[in-house]
Amino acid sequence: MAIKIKAPAFPESIADGEVAAWHKSEGDSVSRDELIVEIETDKVVLEVLAPQDGVITKILVREGDTVESQQPLATLEEGKAATKKAQESPALTPSADEDKQALSSDLLGPAARQLVEEHKLDTREISGTGKNGRITKEDILKYMKSRESLPAETPSRPELATPVIEKVPVGPSSERVERRVPMTRMRAKIAERLLSASQETAMLSTFNEVNMAPVMALRSKYKEQFEKTHNGTRLGFMGFFVKAACEALKRFPAVNASLDGNDVVYHGYQDIGVAVSTDGGLVVPVMRDADFMSLADVEAAIGDMGLRARDNKLTIDDMTGGTFTVTNGGVFGSLLSTPILNPPQTGILGMHKIQDRPMAVNGEVVVLPMMYLALTYDHRIIDGKTAVQFLVAIKDLIEDPARIILQL
Repeated sequence: MAIKIKAPAFPESIADGEVAAWHKSEGDSVSRDELIVEIETDKVVLEVLAPQDGVITKILVREGDTVESQQPLATLEEGKAATKKAQESPALTPSADEDKQALSSDLLGPAARQLVEEHKLDTREISGTGKNGRITKEDILKYMKSRESLPAETPSRPELATPVIEKVPVGPSSERVERRVPMTRMRAKIAERLLSASQETAMLSTFNEVNMAPVMALRSKYKEQFEKTHNGTRLGFMGFFVKAACEALKRFPAVNASLDGNDVVYHGYQDIGVAVSTDGGLVVPVMRDADFMSLADVEAAIGDMGLRARDNKLTIDDMTGGTFTVTNGGVFGSLLSTPILNPPQTGILGMHKIQDRPMAVNGEVVVLPMMYLALTYDHRIIDGKTAVQFLVAIKDLIEDPARIILQL
């Protein structure tokens, strides 16, 4: 029985997706829940799995095609079957070289395939650097360039050989390499949202600095016991800032609000988004009801979200919603920055690098581990006074972490 393999049902916020990579070809056998094709949307990469054991009989869309929700992608003949290669008679079985050539051809993207056909290239000589060994357009161009640079064959008669004159480069190289690649859908959507945030909100940032010595001492004292007690969950700094943000948001509800047209929506809960950097771009998975989570729950959730983000395992639901965002540029060495709002949210907290600095304490100069904090906020809703008080509340809670537990 033939089964239609369809694109996933996209939520209302996502209009369509793009076929990123086929992992199976026509005639290939597949097992139930085996990965067949990946679809890239504005937010996540969705995996389409085989609904049953069977054989892919027809692929209806190619890589790079735009597909809509529930659109048929391929047909699957239900029932176990061998691949095309195994079904062929021994007399027709291709040689090892031919089999490798066919395998390489299956790993070609549309742009790469066009170059191979135009220049009549042998894909057996080309190494693929794409996902699962796929041969990309850049691999083809690199191969062609290296082939052009190979020395010409030496004539069979030595007396006819042309002497090789070594050219010594003088001055800087005249070669100026450029590489043009289209934006991924995710990167294009990120760019669109960032540009929209800068144009459609009244963004303003306020700064403060926090003494990290108390939190660092607490972490140093309890991190091993914490990890043993909570099944390997590590005690980091992000958990303290998320819990401090939850407490500060209760005191200043405008920072936890969002804009809906001309209405301001005040949220009676704290869903905290945590910015995570991936190869595809910055994503912001959300922790629901973070105010009811323990410090261990927060740290475990952050670790899980980070791993799933890097493996493209986040779902659309994981990144939907959120009332406030925390981002940590300090892990990359950033000393100070102004984070951009994540609309329709009205505030985002930026953490930075911890650095020893001389500070005046009770009339004496003391070297302390300090961190700059930045709060970017929408001035249309939040006044400067509220923003400054919110950031001071974060500072007070971090410099005396017992306040977070006691909610003081």
